[in-house]
Amino acid sequence: MTDYLIGVDAGNTMVKAALFDLEGRTLAVAARQSATLQPAPGFVERSPDELWKAAAGAIRDCIAQAGIDAARVRAVGAAGHGNGLYLLDREGRGLLGIQSMDSRAGLLAERLALRHGDEIHRRAQSRPWAAMTPVLLAWLAQEQPELLDRAGKVLLCKDVIVHGLTGHAGSEVSDLSGCGLLEMPALAYDDGLLDLYGIRDLRPLLPEAAQSDDVVGHVTAEAAALSGLTEGTPVVAGLFDVLASTLGAGTTKVGEASIVAGSWSINQVFADKLPEEPRAILASVLGRDVWVSCEASPTSAANLEWFVKNHLADEAAATGEEPFTLCNRLAATSDPEGDLPFFHPYLYAGPVPGARGGFNGIGSWHSRADMVRALYEGVAFGHRAHFGILDPDRRFTRATLSGGAAKSPLWAQIFADTLQMRLRLSDCEETGARGAAMAAALGAGLFPDYDAAAAAMAAHTTELEPDPDAGAILDRRYARWCAYRDALGAVWAPQQAELVPFEPRETKTQERTSHG
Repeated sequence: MTDYLIGVDAGNTMVKAALFDLEGRTLAVAARQSATLQPAPGFVERSPDELWKAAAGAIRDCIAQAGIDAARVRAVGAAGHGNGLYLLDREGRGLLGIQSMDSRAGLLAERLALRHGDEIHRRAQSRPWAAMTPVLLAWLAQEQPELLDRAGKVLLCKDVIVHGLTGHAGSEVSDLSGCGLLEMPALAYDDGLLDLYGIRDLRPLLPEAAQSDDVVGHVTAEAAALSGLTEGTPVVAGLFDVLASTLGAGTTKVGEASIVAGSWSINQVFADKLPEEPRAILASVLGRDVWVSCEASPTSAANLEWFVKNHLADEAAATGEEPFTLCNRLAATSDPEGDLPFFHPYLYAGPVPGARGGFNGIGSWHSRADMVRALYEGVAFGHRAHFGILDPDRRFTRATLSGGAAKSPLWAQIFADTLQMRLRLSDCEETGARGAAMAAALGAGLFPDYDAAAAAMAAHTTELEPDPDAGAILDRRYARWCAYRDALGAVWAPQQAELVPFEPRETKTQERTSHG
């Protein structure tokens, strides 16, 4: 009889569960919406309890869709967005969920960066930023200490799902290193590092760190009733979603690079050691000895989702055309050699506090098709800017591409031409869920390591070659895109004038100024 694996992938808006066979084929996929709340400007939240219910519902739907015997599921793994934070009370109930698109702590992050940024970067291989977990903890300690008084444990996104399945309230090294909480490369908590953030006293709230493929619990009777899984099914600790997506696309080895163009712009390079002088915004680890430097920002395909929702959804609904198919059709009619506008993908965050997204260089002759093409290019340019930090000498010539952009042949080619890299496209649309399932496969003893799991479950890819002529055109457009970005920095800069050295317990009034 066939055995199966289930991977759960929780992004900022949707929770998906996917069923895979041991060769990595996707047999069923189900999704549930997980409502996002925005109670104030810059606040992006969701209920931890509702997140778990969405995950349980997606798993149940997936099993029902496949029509399988749930007892044949060998193990379950989960992946989720990194950073942000999810607070549970002492009874394990959800108190607060802050997502990685949140910017409430932007000013505090800048103050921490001014005072301790270099030391934090050296010790954690991460730079302070608005939705970074320890920065949010420091913000809560200032602004809502009464909430922390009620807290029992701080978790990350996918940990909420593991907790719901098993009752285990912990985390693992890929997520905890990715959010800057662990000393690197020791992969351990350090009081000196926590002191730099101002959260040493909160150490009892922090979760213990397992390995990603460790079995940390088994499906409880209550979780089985909600999810349709069999009681006792093993559950592994799971993965930071950027690593899960990379793993699910088949990237595991030192010397490889990965691009995930989803809600976030995720750009990663794999090495056998951490850089002596860290450049990237964060670092993580795949397994026990593959170190991943990552440049990331919420500046990727979420911009297209916003554009569709606000400008194309009604037309798509009226005609019955799938909205993103409509986008691709429009963009294909735009002349890439013409005088196109420019789009900066900063709807959720940008290179400096206060940055905003938008189109520039629009003329009366430009069409919606030109705007969609400009958006495709602008997102790809944002990824290129990140690679300029990760790989300034452009030594990497190959990468895997996954996420929303990989589903569009036109957009994927724009990425290849912009980066002048040969891109491997995964055969699987649900790479995050497949990566989580691959970790589960290791936990179940089905493969000895991630390389073997990738060879068995993620071997089929399509390759795109960069077009040098198209690349030359995009090089010129990228230079102008950067010029617009840098000039706009003068408009965004006034908010930075408010920065002062960070001191604990600063007033709420001063913090709120970053939200207008």
